[in-house]
Amino acid sequence: MQDYKKLMVWSKAHKLTLSVYKETKVFPKEEVYALTNQIRRACSSVAINIAEGCGRRTKLDKAYFMQIAFASAQETEYLLCLCTELEYLKSETYMVLEKEVVEIKIMLTALMKKIRE
Repeated sequence: MQDYKKLMVWSKAHKLTLSVYKETKVFPKEEVYALTNQIRRACSSVAINIAEGCGRRTKLDKAYFMQIAFASAQETEYLLCLCTELEYLKSETYMVLEKEVVEIKIMLTALMKKIRE
């Protein structure tokens, strides 16, 4: 088992989640139980699954949870795009957050490759 807090990818995912929560505070009230909730859950799922994977005993289990984290990052990336096109996020904000998601995906890909070796 591994301390997830020592992983840079977890730290970046956690930071992204905090940013998404901050940015979505100003979303329209009608989106509270829809898009706001969905993007928050997708984004937090990245860090959650990294943490859960680090609590698993086998490499196969750990890799599985990293794959789920990657899929949640994909979902987050799309939802950020949607929020921008709906004009809930400023383009500048989207560019910063999207860059962070891409970095997380790259790091997760490298981590999964390392785990599977």
